[in-house]
Parts: sequence; C-alpha cells; structure tokens
Amino acid sequence: MQGGGFRTAFTSGVLDAFLVAERMEFEGYVAVSGGSIALSYFLAKQYGHCFEAMKLLADDPNFVQVKRLMSEEGYMDIDYLERISREVMPLDLEAAVKASVNKLLRMVVSSRDTGKAEYLEPQKEDWIKTVIASCTLPFVTKGTYNLRDKKYFDGGWADSIPSRWAYKKGFKKQLIILTSPLDHKLKQSWPDYLGSIYFRANQPLSRCFALSHEVYNDALTFISSPPLDAEFKVIAPEQLLLSGSYSYSGDSLLQDYRHGLDLGMRFLMQNREYNIIST
Repeated sequence: MQGGGFRTAFTSGVLDAFLVAERMEFEGYVAVSGGSIALSYFLAKQYGHCFEAMKLLADDPNFVQVKRLMSEEGYMDIDYLERISREVMPLDLEAAVKASVNKLLRMVVSSRDTGKAEYLEPQKEDWIKTVIASCTLPFVTKGTYNLRDKKYFDGGWADSIPSRWAYKKGFKKQLIILTSPLDHKLKQSWPDYLGSIYFRANQPLSRCFALSHEVYNDALTFISSPPLDAEFKVIAPEQLLLSGSYSYSGDSLLQDYRHGLDLGMRFLMQNREYNIIST
C-alpha cells in the first residue's frame, strides 16, 4: 500500500470495500506512510475509521498551522495523529495484532542516518509509534521520529512502493494499491531538491532525497513489467486524486474515498479469486 498523505482517503475507500465484502485474507502486508494508517484500521476490521480519522485531521484547525513551519512541531502536528488513533478514533490493537498472526507485516520507514528503507514489523507495544514513524514528513512535520533507539522519517522517500522488496521476500502474487495513476511518473519535487541540499553533509541521506523520484518511477516500471514468475494486480486511481499529500478539503477527501470504494468493489467483482471469506 502506497502512502500519499491525504490521498490515503482513496486507499481507505478501497480497503473498506474489502471489509464490506469480507475479503481480506492475505499472506502478507507491506504499507508505506499513510498506507500504514489505512492498513492498521483494515486489519482491525474497523470500517470507515481511517476515513473518519482523516476527516478529523482535515477539520481540526490545530493540525495545520503555517506559523509552526519552522518550529519543532512542524507545519503539520504529527503527534495529533497519535492522539486520534489512541483517543478520538481508537485503533483496536487487539484485533489488528490478532489479524496479523502468522502473516508477514511490515511498515516502511526511511533511516535518518543512512537514507535507506527499513521494513519494520510493528509490535503491540509500539504499533502506533511505528505508524507515526512511517508518516513523519521532513520539513512538514517534526522531521524525524525516534523509535527503537533510531531516527526515522517517512518511508516514501526511500521505498514508496515496496513491490520489489515483497517480490524478493517470495511474494510473487501481489495486490498493489496506489494513490496515483499507474502511468503517472514523477519529476523531482521541491521537498526532494530541498532535502538533497539541506542534508548535503550526509551524502547517503542527500542521495535519498535527490533520487527519490527515480526510485518511485523505477517501481512503477517494475510493476508494469513484472518478472515472468510474478502476477501483479493493481488498484489505482483512474486520474489524479483531488486531494494531495498536503492539500485537501472535506469535499476532496470524500470524493477520493468514494472513488476508492468504487474501484475496490469493481476489482472484487472482476477478480473472483479474491473471493476469500475471513473467519
């Protein structure tokens, strides 16, 4: 599951379609950034919770404040997401942990020291913190998140679509949920360029930012032309979503969510092999 900030509303729609149809049994799950939020509520079988959590973030005036742009908390207060997942729209951790037993479960983060992707297995005691680490955006939130005695930031910079990693782990049959059209290639963004300059004293980290868009485009190529022994299914928006990584409105979130819900149901109707009823 790709991330994408507020584009995750689309992912939550896809996964809610799977929950309604009671089709959710997979051998493994790998998610990045906002995809980790959607995955957590999905495993817990909490229909609608991810979307409602995103609406709460979008509606709260304290979540995004320009005056915090250069502060320790950052433009977006990532700690508020933790408060929502624990208090306002609480994640059923017991259910999520139970659903992940005997499954490969990873959330992707980027190492603040090496600039490389790490694939963390969330534990019950630090599940939410692992999600937050995967979502911590440089220059937008506080920038880094301390977890297990290491510093991490958003996994999307080092491996935004971990399909190749999953393939190397033996998962030859994959369902990949994207938050941008499959044919939408990226150019270097301003956060990528800024990061490559800002972290120039740490060359591995600087390269992580400088090459992030190339890593993303390479992943799209891998998915579009998979190895001969692989079978990839993709659920992706038919056009660019109305919400962005940092831009959103209540209406854009709702429309993106409905688009995901529609494509999720359409996918299940067209792919009967996913007709797996969870027990």
